[in-house]
Amino acid sequence: MVNEFPQVLTIAGSDSDGSAGMQADLHTFFIRKTYGMSVLVAAVAGNSYGIHAAETLPLHFVDKQFEVLADDFKVRASKTGMLSDASLIEAVVKAYKQFDFGPLVVDPVITTKHGAQLLEAAAFEALKEKLLPLATVATPNFFEAQLLTGRTIDNEQQQTAAAKDIQSLGVQNVIVKGWHNQDNQNEVADYVLLADGSDFWLRHPYFDTTHINGTGDTLSAAIAAEIAKGKDVATAIRIAHDVTATAIEHEIAVGHKFGPINHWAAQDYNKKEDK
Repeated sequence: MVNEFPQVLTIAGSDSDGSAGMQADLHTFFIRKTYGMSVLVAAVAGNSYGIHAAETLPLHFVDKQFEVLADDFKVRASKTGMLSDASLIEAVVKAYKQFDFGPLVVDPVITTKHGAQLLEAAAFEALKEKLLPLATVATPNFFEAQLLTGRTIDNEQQQTAAAKDIQSLGVQNVIVKGWHNQDNQNEVADYVLLADGSDFWLRHPYFDTTHINGTGDTLSAAIAAEIAKGKDVATAIRIAHDVTATAIEHEIAVGHKFGPINHWAAQDYNKKEDK
């Protein structure tokens, strides 16, 4: 038996404090009972106070990682995280077209959770025009959805319209993650639009905590893991949503300021599934 165990790939940067990026992805792959692999594209020196330095890896090294993984393994699904510039995004697009790494989940890291833009114009256009059309699932946050569509999202009708706009870019399935619900400040509402036109809402309580680093990484990684195990997209999204909400709810005491979510608590979600 060769390569029968579900294998998942993250294409992302390393976050030295372990709260986000590749580390959060690999934590998530583990708790979802898949084998995680990585293409390292960047590294940041950071802690709970913030990012203090960052380096992008040489493109030839990024290319080689894709090549050697394709030579040996059977990756059943992949996800992207922070891709810092246009040339890196184009390298990822080229590799994904060249090799079979399964359905792609794109976490379009354009802004922080608080709305600060991270990508320059050329990188933003490359992500929008070249990477997103390859996505089986895209998971923009509230601010990223506004930038991708040019819409101001101030109600659920605008949230659903934004999802349709993003789907028109070539994305098959879209999750537009909500901000605090306009009508209920104790709730966050995420809207899901599937490739067949069906849709649904996922709602969870708003947890007032500074320990939210890695939330988007965990959601997208969990979706990729479930797809790799053979789940349909809608089921994968529902499971990933519950796993992520559980990890946020049960705060872990790591760091002085903006800390990680709790993947150990999310691992307990497996026990609920087994009952």
